[in-house]
Amino acid sequence: MILVSVLVALIFLYSLVSARLERTYLTAPIVFTTAGILLFLVVPHLRDWKADEDLFLRVAEAGLVLLLFTDASRTDLGMLRSMVTLPARLLSVGMLLTILLGALLAVLVFPQLSLWEAGILAAILAPTDAGLGQIIVNSPRVPMRIRQALNVEAGLNDGLSVPFMLFFIALAEAGSEGPRASFAHFVVEQLGYGVAIGGVVGVVGGWFLGLAIRGKWIAGSFVPLAVATIPLLCAVASEAADASMFIAAFVAGLAVQVGYKEAGKHSLEFTEEWGQVFNLSIFFLFGGLVAQKWRLCSAADVLYAVVSLTVVRMLPVALALVGTRLSRATVLFMGWFGPRGLASIVLGAVYIEHAGLHHGGLAIRAAVMATVLLSIFAHGLSALPGMRWYAARLQALGPNAPEHDLTSPRTPAEPQLPSPAP
Repeated sequence: MILVSVLVALIFLYSLVSARLERTYLTAPIVFTTAGILLFLVVPHLRDWKADEDLFLRVAEAGLVLLLFTDASRTDLGMLRSMVTLPARLLSVGMLLTILLGALLAVLVFPQLSLWEAGILAAILAPTDAGLGQIIVNSPRVPMRIRQALNVEAGLNDGLSVPFMLFFIALAEAGSEGPRASFAHFVVEQLGYGVAIGGVVGVVGGWFLGLAIRGKWIAGSFVPLAVATIPLLCAVASEAADASMFIAAFVAGLAVQVGYKEAGKHSLEFTEEWGQVFNLSIFFLFGGLVAQKWRLCSAADVLYAVVSLTVVRMLPVALALVGTRLSRATVLFMGWFGPRGLASIVLGAVYIEHAGLHHGGLAIRAAVMATVLLSIFAHGLSALPGMRWYAARLQALGPNAPEHDLTSPRTPAEPQLPSPAP
């Protein structure tokens, strides 16, 4: 009960001074992660916290399901068909190289991991989290084109990472039935059922929503709530069918637009309010896990965390942006601001629940924990100075620099970026 009490009080207190804190180095993930760490260190009996670990997983799963649905429902994939757009480059070449390079370096840093387990770790740490650098995607000092690319990338790469993680899990767990049987099981249950559930729930839910709105049967205040139940229905159905709720929620976000094109707007309204509660709760509980398990982290975990946030992120981004004529400052800025956060926490927790801590599970958990923790503080504390540094470099480039070019295809995410903090 003390966990819930402290969390609720902290959310209330943070809300009271949120506008002030948005202009400082103290981001919400830093505040809530730190609070979770301190609480578990100060209150002795919480160090044996086990009964609520399932609660942490369920909250984390619900938060990611809502996030995946919201991001997908706001996305026009037609924009991504053109490789001239920055998000398309980051989500294709950039993401594939990130997973490949992350896996290869994981094999070198963690000899106890198999190639497929290294792939699992790389896929878990591939998604970026725009929330950790929210000041970046909010600031008018950063060109709209760059903010848009980072925002869209963070919105979609979490959903795209899930199939890779499940694929590597299937290969890592190939047993007596052989890799083919394990892969077939993965395709049919995790991917196939997940896509089917998401498609059906999304299309049917969107059709009913559109019908209710056109007939004026539904009150305006209930529309965001109705939209938010669609990914939760996907989660419930996926549990029953042993499918991936994350794939189902992501597909549902795309499919719901068939029957109701404004679903993305209302899902965003819901996640900006109640979704924040999920996100802040996850970072708070993550801090508690860090306080419990920090002794499991070794020098190798710290090394991989540093490499993951630098080489594994920045080199693929630089290669993906070849030919865009963007300045070195822009390439460096986009490469650095690829923080790991919510999606990596949840995918790591899901993998541990699925595979346990045998074989490479312990190493994967420690590496994910170290990388996310380092990212929360490194990216949060560097956001303001990094933005100032980048703005100074932009002034030297002039108004005709490619960074300011808005003639490339626009995305729905661009006009929906949050308003800059006052």
